[in-house]
Parts: sequence; C-alpha cells; structure tokens
Amino acid sequence: MIVDFQHHYTPRELFKADPDAGNKTYYDENGVPSYSFHKMLFDLDEHIAMMDVAGIDAAVFSCAEGRCGTPDACTIANDSIYKASQDYPGRFITTAHAHPLGGPEAFDEMKRCRDELGAPGVVITSEFGTTLDDPALDPFWEAAQALGMYVFVHPALKLDYGQQYDAFDLARSVGREFSLVQAAIRLINGGVLDRFPELVVQFAHLSGGIASVLGRIRSYQDKGFWGTADNERHGSLPEHDFDYYLRNRLVFDTAGFCGDVRSVETTLVELPAERIVFASDYPQEIRARDAVKDFVDGIRGLGAAGETILDNTGLLIPGK
Repeated sequence: MIVDFQHHYTPRELFKADPDAGNKTYYDENGVPSYSFHKMLFDLDEHIAMMDVAGIDAAVFSCAEGRCGTPDACTIANDSIYKASQDYPGRFITTAHAHPLGGPEAFDEMKRCRDELGAPGVVITSEFGTTLDDPALDPFWEAAQALGMYVFVHPALKLDYGQQYDAFDLARSVGREFSLVQAAIRLINGGVLDRFPELVVQFAHLSGGIASVLGRIRSYQDKGFWGTADNERHGSLPEHDFDYYLRNRLVFDTAGFCGDVRSVETTLVELPAERIVFASDYPQEIRARDAVKDFVDGIRGLGAAGETILDNTGLLIPGK
C-alpha cells in the first residue's frame, strides 16, 4: 500500500485568492511569495485521478491556512478534510490542525480530531514566532505524545526573519529548507526528543535536505573542539549522539524536491530508507499526473531502498 504523506488541500472558505482566477501566488506583507492558490487545491476528483494514475492508494491531507493558524481556520481545515475523507472512503487521511501555543483549547481540538475525525497526526510549521526547542512548546509535545499522535513539521510559509529572502523567490526555494534544517537541530540538541521519548515527528522535505550538510552538523557537535562547551546556549548536547535521533526517532518524507528522485537518492547516502516515507507535495511543487507517477516509479527504481520507502506507512500510521 502506497500512502502519500504530503498532499496540500485548501477548502474554498480559506482561499486568499479568487479560485476562478487561475494560478495566483499570494505575497506576504513584506512582498515575499508565500503560497500559490489554484483550483487543484480543492479539486478532489483531480486528486483521485492523479492518485489512480500514479498508483497511490491514499493521501494524507494538510491545509496551509490551518498550520499554526487561528482556532477558526484550524476547525474549518479539520472539518473540511474529514468531510473529504468521508466523501472518498479510504483515499484521504485527515490530520489535526491546532496551534502548538494554543493551550487547552488547541489540545482539546487535537483530541477531537483523533477521537472523532480519526486523525493520526497533527500538523505544525518549522517556525511561528518561536523555535521548536522553546520550553513553551513542552505542553504541546506532551499532548501529542499522550494522544499518540505524530507531529508533522512542514516548512513555515512565512519565515520569522525573512529580510534576506526579498528577491528571486529565495524564501520558497531555499529559505524554507534552511528552516527545516535548523528546526531538526533544535529539536535534537534542545532535548525535546529526550524529554518526550515516545514522541514521533515527521519532517517534511527530507528535513530540508539535511543529509547534504550532516558532515558539518556532526563536526559542530564537538563542543570542545569548537570552544563552546562552557556556553549555555551553544554548548548543550542531547543524551545520545546526533545520528541516533536521525536513525531511531525522526521520520523524513520525500516531498519538497519537485519530483526529482535524485534528491532522494543522494539522501540515502546518509539517512536510512527505514526512516523515510513517501510524499509528493501535490499539487504545489508537483502537479501533473504523469509527473507524480514518474516520481513514484523513480523511487521504486532505487531498488530495495525505494521499495522500503514506498512501503513505510506503518512508521506513522500503524496497521496501514
């Protein structure tokens, strides 16, 4: 069974652009491209048609406007995705949208999504005015762990410090990937995974292509060598070595590289296939039916590692 762990879906109620105006990119208040709105985001029949062509059995939906969104936006996203899952039984899987700093109200919404809507996971972004190692997030991590819900970390659509991304669509092309890299480092070195040993976290986009810089990251874990061992902020280390968390605690998905299987292939030099799940990023970075099929076929062409990735659904949804 092939599950696509990253499908974008936006109900009409949450559109920031005229859905009949074609492909329209929304710019944030700083003039930085943020999100592209188009009909495929809510055309469920087209999602199904693509999945049938590509050989994808089910897709996990998340909504950009609901990730770390307002309570109303989260509720709309949650209920709309659940309705889609009911209208197309077995094809769409819902996720919970709740702000991690939303307190008891947000945690109640997570529980509602798990108990009443069948959501196996909750969606947040890599940054939202704070970082993932902020102790203020501990109640959220505790709630997710207690509910048995995995946490899906998608790159932030609006970066907290975006001044250097004011041209060339840099925020979307590389800024978001750096956001994911630093988020993973903070989650590990900040001790979040040690404080919550049963927590399961899925990082989008192969954690921003973290495999390509792991040699550098590993070196900077040697706090004595780099002279930061006595610094409270820069010298802290987790209970285990860095690779332990990559190989035993985190889950990575294959979305974010526009269907280019070479990014998955190079990642396998550093990250084990057993910790990677399939995801396409449809219908944003990849939209054509045949392009998704080519991506699936390309991953399968990686041999045993590719087959493992395509079959890894149990990492996040036991029993699937």
